Amino acid sequence: MNFLYPGFLLALLAIAIPIAIHLFNFRKFKKVYFSNVQFLKEAKEQNSSREKLKHLLILFSRIMAIAFLVLAFARPFIPSGASHNPALRNVVSIYIDNSYSMETVNKEGSLLDEAKRKAREIAGGYGLNDQFQLITNDFEGKHQRLVNKEEFIRLLDEVKISASSRTLQQVINRQQADLAANRNQVSYLLSDFQKSFSGVKPISVNKDVGYNFVKLNANSLPNIAVDSVWSMSPVHQPGTAEKIVLVLHNYGEEDAAGVPVKLTVNGQQKTISNVAVPAGKSVRDTLSFSGLNAGWQKATLSIKDYPLTFDDELNFSFKVNNELKVLNIKGDPSEKFVRSLFAADSYFRLTEMPESNIRYSEFSEYSQIVLSGLKDPSSGLAQQLKSYVQNGGSVVVFPDVNAGANVYSVFFTAMGLPPVQQLNAGAPVTSTIDLKNPVFKDVFEQVPSNMDLPVVNRYFSYVNQNSSVKQSILQLPLGASLFAMYGIGAGKAYLSAVSLDIKDSNLPRHPVFVPMMYKIAFASAKEQPLYYTTGSSDLLETEKVSLLKNQSFKLVSGDFEVIPEIRQTSDRTLLYVADQIKKSGFYELKKADSSLAVVAFNDDRTESDMHYTTENELNTLFGKQKVEIFNSKKDAQSLNIQAKNNSTELWKLCIILTLVFLAAEILLIRFFNYKRNIITS
Repeated sequence: MNFLYPGFLLALLAIAIPIAIHLFNFRKFKKVYFSNVQFLKEAKEQNSSREKLKHLLILFSRIMAIAFLVLAFARPFIPSGASHNPALRNVVSIYIDNSYSMETVNKEGSLLDEAKRKAREIAGGYGLNDQFQLITNDFEGKHQRLVNKEEFIRLLDEVKISASSRTLQQVINRQQADLAANRNQVSYLLSDFQKSFSGVKPISVNKDVGYNFVKLNANSLPNIAVDSVWSMSPVHQPGTAEKIVLVLHNYGEEDAAGVPVKLTVNGQQKTISNVAVPAGKSVRDTLSFSGLNAGWQKATLSIKDYPLTFDDELNFSFKVNNELKVLNIKGDPSEKFVRSLFAADSYFRLTEMPESNIRYSEFSEYSQIVLSGLKDPSSGLAQQLKSYVQNGGSVVVFPDVNAGANVYSVFFTAMGLPPVQQLNAGAPVTSTIDLKNPVFKDVFEQVPSNMDLPVVNRYFSYVNQNSSVKQSILQLPLGASLFAMYGIGAGKAYLSAVSLDIKDSNLPRHPVFVPMMYKIAFASAKEQPLYYTTGSSDLLETEKVSLLKNQSFKLVSGDFEVIPEIRQTSDRTLLYVADQIKKSGFYELKKADSSLAVVAFNDDRTESDMHYTTENELNTLFGKQKVEIFNSKKDAQSLNIQAKNNSTELWKLCIILTLVFLAAEILLIRFFNYKRNIITS
């Protein structure tokens, strides 16, 4: 036990006053005359012991009354485990969970309203000189500073539901970021403590801060969410059929039958479906539609699910292109297979460059680059291609085996590809095909038992580097690769062991050549993500766009505008928006008055899981660390006491005990009178 004002303990010397009074009895005696003193001695002895007991009890009551009165002025207190000192100023940090789950309603109204009421009660338990800090999921700058009680209440009234989502550890780290000496820091966290918020990993807290977790009781509600979506179409072309896959998740305890799903594109309904979702499970469904024009598409998947509706829509955007640009760098002007291949489909726009006149600055404009029969590939070209692939580009290499193994070994090594081991020539060999490779997905409706496969006469064998980023698409005997994919950075390089000369193989004329090259070209299309997540996605990608000195980008949605930070790479433009996007919807990326892209944002789906962490589970997260966990309903009175001070003060108890002993003294004087013994004979 400690004392706030220990100097008052010197007043305990006042105990000597009642002791002195009782040691020296200053009462005047009165003479009483007896006619017969035969029994006087017996009466005196019998009442003397009672009188002595009375005086001792009165002395004890006076001593205790003075002692407890002095202790009340000295302000005794029992410090908590968080090293709280009432002599220092209190800094109270209160976190209000304002995520979507706090819209849930119980008997007290919405959980957010209940949290705000309890925050006011907590603030009311502290003094006028104490300072407060308000924290919400938005992590706003205006909440960083310390404010007085009046300002705190004003900020509290402004708190509204937010799309931002945080974790418990993030909130604690935020509260601990402003620790300082010479003050008591007390933290309160008011939340429904969803499992997605609390997590399962152990949480560390600062032992110098008093942590109080107030668990708000939410009613269990069923919920079905549009979880995610992706496209099955490799590229988006005008008028062609599109396929998307959507995922619905049932977070409730009951099966959901016939959940209506609707897809709208640019405000027009494209397709509808009904999906059955078992309890606690996720279900996929595929939707097909067509009739899209060139340009950016704003698509929305929606369901009807009450009472929770914040996750019933999922926005996504994509671009329908009129063309896909392919560059062919030729070493042999007479080579015609690549030109014939891409000229057969008007969707491809082929550009050819001779090996002697390569314009490196234009590489970023193309989705795919094909090298066909280069006679003397340079190291400069290798470095430019490596950078192009690392930034997400796609390169297909058909070497000229007549150039020799040494020439291409140096070139491939500079690109990050395996060097040539040797040139093989001799009897024709038959290749095999990996039908499970994504390149051949959906190519064959039925695989024949005796499939006609490419035959090879001359080919390069490459050094086996046991690379985990290699995928063999076409293989030769003894594990050699005829056509393989290598992952380099964010892009892919496809390496052939044969040239496009029909003297080396029949691959350029084989039926498998066309779908293989088309699928590789489709996969090389550079597309931005279908959607981003509010509060967590702070980096956006778009096609490379050049800006003049005084120009800038802006993201626009209605009257809302954001000017992002811009960083340019070799083939992409990166936009940093930090946490400025707080609302789901579609945002147009504009340069001056021209629209460059459409970006879709959706709310974080972690709030969709309406399962909550129990008090025992919360205790487990903190292990042996000292924290206080309150149930907002059962422990309301305990919470109010805790809010008064984070230590146990005893001055009120001392005042009560002082009054008790003063009353005891009065009762002893008033009613503890001895009765005279009168003996007759």
